[in-house]
Amino acid sequence: MHNVKRAVAGVLGLVLLSDGLILVATGYFNLGVVLPLAMGLGLCGLGLWWTPLKRWLGAAPRRAALWRWFWYGVFFWLATVAVFWTILATRASADLPATAPAAIVVLGSGSPGATASPTLVARLDLALRDAARNPDALVVASGGISFRAQSEGEVMAAYLQERGLPARRIVKEELSTSTQENLAFSRPVLAAAGVPADAPMHLVTSDFHTLRAGLIARRAGYTAVTTLGADTPLYLRYNIWLREYFAFLSSWALNEY
Repeated sequence: MHNVKRAVAGVLGLVLLSDGLILVATGYFNLGVVLPLAMGLGLCGLGLWWTPLKRWLGAAPRRAALWRWFWYGVFFWLATVAVFWTILATRASADLPATAPAAIVVLGSGSPGATASPTLVARLDLALRDAARNPDALVVASGGISFRAQSEGEVMAAYLQERGLPARRIVKEELSTSTQENLAFSRPVLAAAGVPADAPMHLVTSDFHTLRAGLIARRAGYTAVTTLGADTPLYLRYNIWLREYFAFLSSWALNEY
């Protein structure tokens, strides 16, 4: 039995380690990548030093008890992550309401080099499809400057126009640097365009972000908002969903929703 556990730890560690290294090599570096990478290193170490570790733990009952409780905590945490991911997957497959929106608010996700990232492109493409279904809806491109010379809102608006959305249908919000600011700063932009906060709206983001974005939107005063989630590529999906797990907890701790 111990050999089976050792083999499982080693194989799982190699899988997590490979996943993290590949994503880091392609430019992704966030908690959803770093944590599995660290877990992979830990599991590989566990597989390599299984026998001396068991001997060390067996020498002191207190160590063995703490080790067991550590793993109880790990499995409990994994269960909460699984529940959170199930909620995200369920929300991503929800049907759209029949009511046409007065506005479609697209949330930025980062635009390195003043070009839309793959995640942002997926959101913008979803917004274009939604705008085609709702030709009377205003489209808000929401994203600030951060460390770029050009605002993300401007990058987003340019992308939408290049793909056929008329400029008259687009307004830009160019000050925000977080989801909370996206939604807070979009309110006066919408009001100036004649769209009140209680009007039906679609909030376009990524599948992993719909739950948190919807809660923050309601806290910001949007009373009739529906979230639309663009698919996250499979090779990054669970790393991004893991990062969102911690972002969700952080937003709760900061009282953002």
